[in-house]
Amino acid sequence: MTMRIRILLGFLILGWTRIAGQQLYFPPLFSETWETLPPSTLGWCDERIDSLYDLLEDNNTKAFIILKDGKIVLEKYFGTFQRDSIWYWASAGKSLTSCLVGIAKQEGLLELTDPTSQYLGDGWTACTPEQEAAITIWNQITMTTGLDDYVEENHCTLDTCLIYKADPGTRWAYHNAPYTLLDGVIAAATGQSINTYFNQKIRNQTGITGLFIPIDYNNVFFSTPRSMARFGLWMLARGQWNGTQVMTDTAYITQMTSTSQDLNKAYGYLWWLNGKESYMLPTLQFVFPGSLMPHAPDDMFSALGKNGQYINVVPSQNMVVIRMGNAPDGNEVPVTLNDEIWAYIQNLDCGTTATDDAQSSRDQLHVYPNPAAVDFTVNLPGETFDVHIYDLHGREVYNKTACFDHTQVPQLPASGIYILSVVSGQNLRVVKVISQL
Repeated sequence: MTMRIRILLGFLILGWTRIAGQQLYFPPLFSETWETLPPSTLGWCDERIDSLYDLLEDNNTKAFIILKDGKIVLEKYFGTFQRDSIWYWASAGKSLTSCLVGIAKQEGLLELTDPTSQYLGDGWTACTPEQEAAITIWNQITMTTGLDDYVEENHCTLDTCLIYKADPGTRWAYHNAPYTLLDGVIAAATGQSINTYFNQKIRNQTGITGLFIPIDYNNVFFSTPRSMARFGLWMLARGQWNGTQVMTDTAYITQMTSTSQDLNKAYGYLWWLNGKESYMLPTLQFVFPGSLMPHAPDDMFSALGKNGQYINVVPSQNMVVIRMGNAPDGNEVPVTLNDEIWAYIQNLDCGTTATDDAQSSRDQLHVYPNPAAVDFTVNLPGETFDVHIYDLHGREVYNKTACFDHTQVPQLPASGIYILSVVSGQNLRVVKVISQL
């Protein structure tokens, strides 16, 4: 290739990047100014928006924002919560930490293949020296450390809590403690605290304000809803903000938001991925078939946190959807409400006929009593469905097809927590049930 052709291709690529960047609006740094886009320009009906807001309010939502092309289309706050109120991201903060790891990598301060002990020192686990040395940063950001997530305190970062379960890379498990220790890795690699590094490398360039605060063993990020939306917009722009490429390692961004391993295809580098052929969920060693959130766009990638903290990024629609609030259900990463929200979003267009999906059957699903001392009833009006029950190791302990409406589930093998899976057509609902013998 001649030098002239190389230069021409360079200009073409640069021009495309600029054009792509111009398709998105970016709010000014550290300003509450933010352009809006009337829902009517998207053909959205007011009454359907109201139904969406009813769903959100009924499920303990505090803040909800939809961005289209970077502009605010919907912004709603509930109760006493306001635009400048502060709330926690919970595990949605994992995705922000993944970006910090990527920035440290692009600066040459670490490699994903580096042993974690290179930064935390020897003896950070209760494993043998050989077992510990095999754990890398890549294992931490993909949830494949092989450390036992069934210890009494899953969040405990003490060496005595970090016990060998399997070889690194051979087992996927949603384990908070190895993730939390990435804070120490970042600090050792950069010579700065995670908050200082965040401020210098992300906050100052994007206007995403917030703070990591230690709570028990965890380090939890807090911010306003609009800062959460800024983060989603920054990711929608593939690490670029208003023409400045903050994350220059775009290959890392692609890897971060793509399947990272073959065990859980719906997981990247601390990001959840939609539209994959199968997925796993926290606490379970079971692979569920189908997409994580069937009603959401297949190309969506999400930062998901406890009690329903959502940052959804949809490149195909140039859209970001965020939700802050209290728990809608008892799941550690409650994907069910997120999927239901998307069923309503897909029906906002006045030009479409409202479907039954927007009148979700989630609220129609009843499992009672729960906890149960003997047996319990699964009720799903008007539908035939399959019931599967798994223990926390992913072993199926019960299955049955309900002919119509409801079924009785007999006494489970032992006291404890179980996962009940209800499959009806293309819909999958997962509910935590408790047996008290």
